[in-house]
Amino acid sequence: MPVTVLLVDDEPLVRAGLRAVLGAQPDIEVVGEAADGAAVVPLVRGLRPDVVAMDVRMPLLDGIEATRAVLRTVPDPPKILVVTTFEDDEYVYEALRAGADRFLLKRARPAEIVHAVRLVAEGDSLLFPGSVRRLAERYGDGAGRPAQSALRRARLTEREAEVLRLMARGLSNAEIAARLVVGAETVKSHVSAVLAKLRARDRTQAVIAAYESGFVEPR
Repeated sequence: MPVTVLLVDDEPLVRAGLRAVLGAQPDIEVVGEAADGAAVVPLVRGLRPDVVAMDVRMPLLDGIEATRAVLRTVPDPPKILVVTTFEDDEYVYEALRAGADRFLLKRARPAEIVHAVRLVAEGDSLLFPGSVRRLAERYGDGAGRPAQSALRRARLTEREAEVLRLMARGLSNAEIAARLVVGAETVKSHVSAVLAKLRARDRTQAVIAAYESGFVEPR
């Protein structure tokens, strides 16, 4: 089955470009479009896309609120891929904190766009750790105390804490397994436990919590 994608952007040319790039792939199907975040929830309910490629800045309902609305009201929600003009944007950071899975720059090459959609659909949501660090350092100060409380409540084991630190450095499960000299399934279990204890939707939210709490220091 192809990966189904809903495009949400107030610029028709951006939507047309994304449709042309993604629609040319045999394993990706664009199933719908919207010009504003206000239309996202009913379209997601009707079309059931695997991925929503969503602009972060829109006139009526921006990508942050649209992301919150989808995750709050839609059972088994799709993955959210934020599409943005600027990498170091507070809107991007807030969208990730709201539950978006990854962000993609509008100037990305066609191959990068396709790769991002496939990664998000497969559940590999973590963006480049350097981007997370920069965003958390710039915009995450106000969330420090709640994040610290969440880490304390999580009561991670020593091994789970070690896995979270390696996740924050951008290591994949296979790379973590090699570093810790354990099996991939063991790492997968630890990652699942970390996400559950932190009540994080995915690796991105867990890593953001790690940086905001000071558990992992930006460097």
